[in-house]
Amino acid sequence: MEYYSFITVLILGAILTYGMYLTITTVAEKVFDKQKNDIRSKNIKITLPLRLQAYERMCLFLERITPNNLLLRLVASAGNALELQQILLYEIREEYNHNLAQQIYISIDAWGQVSNAMNEIVSLINQAAVEVDAEAPASELAKKIFAQVIQQEIQPTTHALKFVKEEIQKLF
Repeated sequence: MEYYSFITVLILGAILTYGMYLTITTVAEKVFDKQKNDIRSKNIKITLPLRLQAYERMCLFLERITPNNLLLRLVASAGNALELQQILLYEIREEYNHNLAQQIYISIDAWGQVSNAMNEIVSLINQAAVEVDAEAPASELAKKIFAQVIQQEIQPTTHALKFVKEEIQKLF
């Protein structure tokens, strides 16, 4: 009889200990989850404005390096086609370098789209420059670049801009 009561007490003690263990681990998990969620929400409050600013800057960058906008802004500052090519490429590089750090706040895919658009524009400018004499008036290179953009039927930055805008919409 004593043997059975000892086993009963032992089993009840084990059940009680296991129940306390489950209760404590459940409460601890809830506390840790709440802390994790609090930290995540604080991080979101800090990073969301930075991410939005980065996406905004990428949209501005893409708009500024769109061939039409580049040419309207810079064609008057060049004397010949070679100077215009150099000025355009310099401007694109400077804009890109100025926004380089924004890649940490946007997705890898968005950054890839932005980089590809920039590379397409650089390539378009260089291709047009090959077809124009270096000493020709800057307006000749500008016309050639415009002609290539018209042939493509879409600005090189259009796809990247659309991608970036769609990603911004996903944040909301």
